[in-house]
Amino acid sequence: MTERVHPPTKSNDPFPAGVPDRAGDLRTTAASDAAAGLGRLRRQRRGRFVAVCLSLGLVVVAAFLLAVSTGDIALPLGDVWATLLGGGDPGSRFVVVELRLPRVLLALLVGFCFGLSGAVFQALLRNPLASPDVIGVTSGAAAAAVLASMVYGLSGLPLSGVALAGALVAGACIYLLAWRRGVNGQRLVLIGIGVGTGLSSVVSYLMTRSEVTEAQAAFVWLAGSLNGRSWPQFWPLLGATALLVPLVLLASRALSALQLGDGTAAGLGARVERDRLALLACATALAGVATAAAGPVGFVAFVCPPIARRLLPGHGAALLPAALTGAALVALADLVGQHVLPQTQLPVGIVTSVVGAPYLLWLLARANRVGQGG
Repeated sequence: MTERVHPPTKSNDPFPAGVPDRAGDLRTTAASDAAAGLGRLRRQRRGRFVAVCLSLGLVVVAAFLLAVSTGDIALPLGDVWATLLGGGDPGSRFVVVELRLPRVLLALLVGFCFGLSGAVFQALLRNPLASPDVIGVTSGAAAAAVLASMVYGLSGLPLSGVALAGALVAGACIYLLAWRRGVNGQRLVLIGIGVGTGLSSVVSYLMTRSEVTEAQAAFVWLAGSLNGRSWPQFWPLLGATALLVPLVLLASRALSALQLGDGTAAGLGARVERDRLALLACATALAGVATAAAGPVGFVAFVCPPIARRLLPGHGAALLPAALTGAALVALADLVGQHVLPQTQLPVGIVTSVVGAPYLLWLLARANRVGQGG
């Protein structure tokens, strides 16, 4: 009998037994490549962040050395270093330690606080106009300080305390007025501008009723000035900064979620109102202590966060770069204000306003062109 040989039957399995599962290998390779690409992207972002922060730190150090060594009595950097390390002659020690060092350190701290405060406000409210000098926080500090100075004769540390209290009260009033089962960023900005305008009117009224000498002193402070500032103004600001900066960094862990909107943030587990209130309180306090130390230095909190975000696109709030940008800006602006005109020291707030006012006009014009203006 002849054996019939049947032809092999075709199988529907594209990878029969004995053939490697190439689809699974391809999926594994693609997942590995994606993970590796994501890791490279994170390393690049981290490296860029570190590079930008180091660069801004070098600018801050350069501004510090330039401010300490420049003046009516120019000092070589070698003498400055020797004096800062405890050496130097008595004349150099007096010029550096008693006159220039507290002023430049105060400028750096004031700029740091304003820059960090503005970055928190703008990131949290998702509005480039949301900075403490625009929405009325610094106006509250200014109104309280002028009232305490002209009516009650306060000065020095008590006056700084009143200015801080005025900023906190103004911030609380703006928050409560903007509350409608939650806080909307645009509504808070508009209410803040209105409150700030009203407080500025109070300041104007008080100055018109005061003596000429009192009004002149108040005007210098209202412009934002570091003239005559020394160690008594620096130490309280340093203590407040050392307390508030860790609180801001702790509260900012929820900032990324809050930037996505209230609903998304709540879905991610954030306690929306509590976290927002904590961030607003810390940012308001930072602006208040800076204003108490140097007056309402204009536009620093307004322009520094956009500069930091342009240096670090895609990094969100960029809190530390914004703070370092503010420190460098105020230190350099104060240096320019001291030496741009002979025999005249301009308040640092005038110099920063020269930088910030054109940016505000450009921002408003750009918003109108894209249909977001009034």
